[in-house]
Parts: sequence; structure tokens; C-alpha cells
Amino acid sequence: MGRPWSVGVLTGWALAGSLLLTACGDPSSGPGTASTPPSPGTASTTHQRPAATPGASAEAGAGAGAEEAAAERPTVLYLGDSLAMENQKVLGGLLRDEERARYTSAPYSGTTLCDYLEGSGEKSLVPPKDKAAALVRRLRPDFVVLQFWGNAWGYTPCMDGITYDKERDRYFARYTADAGRLTDQIANAASGARIVWVLQGPDPITPDRVRRVNAVYERQARASGDLLADAGKAVSAASARYTWTRYLPCTAYERAHGPYCTQPASGRTALHRDDDYLHFCLAPTTSTPRPCPVRSPGILRISRVISQAIGAAVASAAAD
Repeated sequence: MGRPWSVGVLTGWALAGSLLLTACGDPSSGPGTASTPPSPGTASTTHQRPAATPGASAEAGAGAGAEEAAAERPTVLYLGDSLAMENQKVLGGLLRDEERARYTSAPYSGTTLCDYLEGSGEKSLVPPKDKAAALVRRLRPDFVVLQFWGNAWGYTPCMDGITYDKERDRYFARYTADAGRLTDQIANAASGARIVWVLQGPDPITPDRVRRVNAVYERQARASGDLLADAGKAVSAASARYTWTRYLPCTAYERAHGPYCTQPASGRTALHRDDDYLHFCLAPTTSTPRPCPVRSPGILRISRVISQAIGAAVASAAAD
């Protein structure tokens, strides 16, 4: 397969910052123990391998037939903040099971778009080796998945202290500019890579902010011919896309797979813990960020939308 595609946040206020930032971390964090969920129509995976390290995602093949098969498999790079950190094992399992993808993840907790820009230097939470363009040059992925909530309180130094609550116009102007710069750096690093921008779910404190952040992603995807994955819709009420909710009705899949329907008697499932309105992992937060170690309905819903977006792009490319 050639490279005609690519796929792709953390917010809050200071009062919640210490809780939210402990939920996820960098790629050196140890893997959790959550099993990859069985996909409808696919075999169940009971133990998920840790997120691949850069350079380790391609599997060796023997002979021309194996090389041809490998060339037809999409290569996916997953970057993002704490939401990507908690999702990374489940998404990797779905992509391997459903798309036979070669997969690498390199999320860092508390980050935003500017952290992955080359040239951000010491002000960035992401080291030079894991900048988006650096990873794209090494891995030459077909898809680069970008999932960012849109760091709104200025935790990451590369935002230069620009926050949503104090300087909204500057915040969105900067965020828009960074989305364009990141797109350009990825495109220049490997001409075949396209981005999948992951649209975010509701924020109970600043609902309009998330709506406008998603609009930035939508405009950038249109301008550069990249892709969108509306994962946020999967964790929103059917009639209220930007109204936050802790619970949603169980899907048929969740009802059939017990741990994913957390309140079967009432037919609803929990998306968030009672003490964390932002993250979707149902395990308690820890001081060392990590992939989510327990089955969590919100994570599965989000990851499945991203996987399906990549699958649709693969199918479209194969049909051309």
C-alpha cells in the first residue's frame, strides 16, 4: 500500500489540574493490564502487547509474498495527550485485529499541538526524538492520528501562557496557527502521510471551547485534504453533541460484553469516574501516567471510531 492517507487533548482549570495531569504520561510508562476488547466478527485478544516503540512496528516477513502483504498493511502513528495515553493499547489492539495495522504510539500527558512541533525546544514537554515530524521521518506512516483536548490552562510552556479563560481570541488564534504548522511539518517529513484529526467529546466546564477546538480541526482537515474521526460523538448523548454526561445507554455490543455495560439493571454505562470528568479510564488515577488498565466503555467507543475511520480510508484507497 502506498501512502495516500494519515490519521488523527487536555483541558481544565487550575482547580482540577493536579488530578487530570496524573491520569496519563509519556511513552516510557509501563503498559497497563487491560485486555484488548473483542471486535464484532473478529477473534478476541486476551493480552495486548505494549505500545510499539519507534522503529519496532514493522514485522519481519519471509520472501516476496510476505513483503507484498506487509506493503498492503497500513502503518499508523498515534500522538496526543492524556486521552491518547489512556487509549493507546485499546486502539492498537483494534487496529491490529481489524486492519492488520503496524502501529506505534507516542503520547505525552498534558501536551498540546505545539509540544509536537519541531523548534519548540526546551519549552516543550515532548523530547526532540518524539516530535511529530521526527517520528514521521523514521516510520513513514500512512496515518498520523492526532488526539488533543486543547490544553486550555497553560500547563505546557510552549503555549507561552496563553489560556482560554484569560485570552480566548489569542488562544484560538494560536491553536489554529499551531494546527497549520503541525500539518505542514508532518507533510514535509513524509509526502504520503495524511492526518486524522480526532474530534473531542463534551467538556462540562467550557462546552463552547471544545466546539470551537473541533472547528479548528475541521477547517484544517478541509484545507489540507486530511481526515476526521468524530470520536467525541460516540461519548455524547444522541440529541446533545456538546452536552456532557457521565452515563449513556449501553450499546448492543456493551450489553453482550458484560464489563462494558457497567449498570446493566438500568441499561446504562459509565463513561467517567465520579472524581474525573475529563478522562474515560474507569481506574483510579496514579502519580505515574499509564495506559488504562481496565476495560472502560468510553475508551472502547473512542478507539473504535478512530479505527473505523482508518478502515474506511484503507477501503477507499483499495477501491481506487
